Amino acid sequence: MASRAALEAAWRASGEREDRPQADLLRCMFGKPFCPISINPTWITPTVKQLAEAIYEDRGFDRLSILADALEEAGCTDQEILTHCREPGPHTRGCFVVDVVLGKE
Repeated sequence: MASRAALEAAWRASGEREDRPQADLLRCMFGKPFCPISINPTWITPTVKQLAEAIYEDRGFDRLSILADALEEAGCTDQEILTHCREPGPHTRGCFVVDVVLGKE
């Protein structure tokens, strides 16, 4: 039978393995809640909208960096938006950038 200390250590380790990925997914979905972003309507070009729709429908979050490039070409200079799209992830449906572009926020 495992000691109480060993059980507590195993419990803490399992929590640490789960906490970070869950927090990362929440950041993908909500961004920084006390620093909301806003998208300039001029950034939502037909290309940006089409990319965001495809990413949303296909769950193609590996294409977020392409969305960042398109947003930047449309004049976006918001580093939080661009950095989020270029981060390796994890990303999920409900990604705050895709939702804001699509008007789902």
